[in-house]
Amino acid sequence: MKTLRETVEREVSRWEGVETRPHRFGGIEFRVRGHEIGHLHGSRMADLPFPVRVRKELVAEGKAEPHHILPQTGWISYYANGTDDARAIINLFRLNYERLVQVGRDREAPARGVV
Repeated sequence: MKTLRETVEREVSRWEGVETRPHRFGGIEFRVRGHEIGHLHGSRMADLPFPVRVRKELVAEGKAEPHHILPQTGWISYYANGTDDARAIINLFRLNYERLVQVGRDREAPARGVV
């Protein structure tokens, strides 16, 4: 049986452009386009950075908690109760991944038409 960390790491690291590395406060960090999409603290907690507006929505919908150290920022924390929480954590990573990939596309769009 895979741990929550193994399940999340296996899925998120498959996405195009995602890099993994050790996180500076322990655990594993996922990055895309040079930006952190979030990190795992073992199999017990995930932290992800979002714009404050998105953080407020996620917390209001019960999908996350304000960050355990930086509650007034856009960061969220998700406290896992077991491997069943892997899908919810993967969904949060996917939301942030798609947001950052789209931001990158939007920034590149004007340059595509330049000759």
